[in-house]
Amino acid sequence: MANFTNLDAVWLVVSPQNPLKKYGDMINMYDRLEMAKLATDNSTKISVSDVELKLPQPSYTIDTLTHLKEKYPQHEFALIMGSDNLVSLHKWKNYKLILRDYQIFVYPRPGYENTELATHPSVNITMTPLMELSATFIRNALAQKKNVQYFVPDAVLTFIENKNLYR
Repeated sequence: MANFTNLDAVWLVVSPQNPLKKYGDMINMYDRLEMAKLATDNSTKISVSDVELKLPQPSYTIDTLTHLKEKYPQHEFALIMGSDNLVSLHKWKNYKLILRDYQIFVYPRPGYENTELATHPSVNITMTPLMELSATFIRNALAQKKNVQYFVPDAVLTFIENKNLYR
């Protein structure tokens, strides 16, 4: 997204808890924050934000976007998501406000090509390289003790191994 859209920068926001997922399904938020930092360490257009770790939980995207807009009025914020998330956007808190006030850049995911919101004026389906790779795939592969060295940056893989995560 940082290189295949007209976005000036991408802020990776690490969420402490997705309200649509069961509590306890994710590893420690500080470990996820560290892995995100390690993965983007050499990037000039991608930075990691811990803004949601400081906001009330559960974290809702509309609250985060509103907070960012107030704290950084000089920036114009947009939302990036996979097309799999676009399918469930109608379940999000105040999703109509998100559609009204923000552009949404959507990364195409296999099997989620024709979503109802894909033609909304705020939704931009991107022409980014399609990869059948997801965090779920990586977590499952690690749990099965498979080699993921070509899918994960070395620094992140070392961190995962040292912390014995996803095993």
